[in-house]
Amino acid sequence: MRPQRPPQHESRRRPFRRGADTRKAARDEDGQTVDRTRSRGGDNWLYGRHAVSLALANPARRWRRLVVLAGQESEAAALVAAAVAERHGGGEPVEVLDRAAFDRLLPQGAVHQGWALEVEPLENADLEDVLRAVEVTQGRVIVLVLDQVTDPHNVGAILRSAAAFGASGVIVAEHGAPPSTGVLAKAASGALDIVPMVRAVNLARALDRLKEAGFWCCGLDEASPAPLASLDLGQRVVLVLGSEGGGLRRLLRERCDYLGRLPTRPELPSLNVSNAAAVALYELVRGGTGTAAR
Repeated sequence: MRPQRPPQHESRRRPFRRGADTRKAARDEDGQTVDRTRSRGGDNWLYGRHAVSLALANPARRWRRLVVLAGQESEAAALVAAAVAERHGGGEPVEVLDRAAFDRLLPQGAVHQGWALEVEPLENADLEDVLRAVEVTQGRVIVLVLDQVTDPHNVGAILRSAAAFGASGVIVAEHGAPPSTGVLAKAASGALDIVPMVRAVNLARALDRLKEAGFWCCGLDEASPAPLASLDLGQRVVLVLGSEGGGLRRLLRERCDYLGRLPTRPELPSLNVSNAAAVALYELVRGGTGTAAR
């Protein structure tokens, strides 16, 4: 049987709103003030063939110039001609650089495949926008919440799995989550331009709002006696994942309707958080009564 949900306190029913005054005064789960009006800064370059092509195909994107290595001019020109993203700035849209100049442009060790796109940051997705999209989504709807997952490679890999399995959104904490730089975008392999990533000031309040919208919240916990696949989670599911080592914080764990585990062996029960997310998403999609279609 499903657990009974406690009645929601009236203060939890207020919708998420954007506003400079409330954002400046917002506090996260640890009581730290979060200034959401401040720019997150970071790298303005996306790199890698797949990340660049999906960014140019995203109507919400704003870009300035595409830089490629010699020999890729024709393909670059074709991508630019078909681009849906809006270009800002003047000059030639495609620039050809030698490898040394290319490497100076990007972070050391960046695997760019000879493609880099200068972009403006995406506007932060809003939880209410995700919930509106859910209303017209068929099949099982899955939203991921990441608690203290701070490595951009992990967040990017989770976004990639979320896109592959049709998740409707990924929610991270405004305080502590990595910015949406080229490193994260490269790990996401273009999923940053497919799956909405919501930066919530307070993840506990975000879970409350999702519950009000009819979602059942399940935290992934290797110590849970219940396998994830055995849980009756319904058609709207929130999968909550904690950091490696720290796991879920108390406030988020208490808001989960269920705790479930993956069917790993006792000798090595835990996985990297991005790997755990991929396996859990597969379990949830396989166990749903339909495939989510956006």
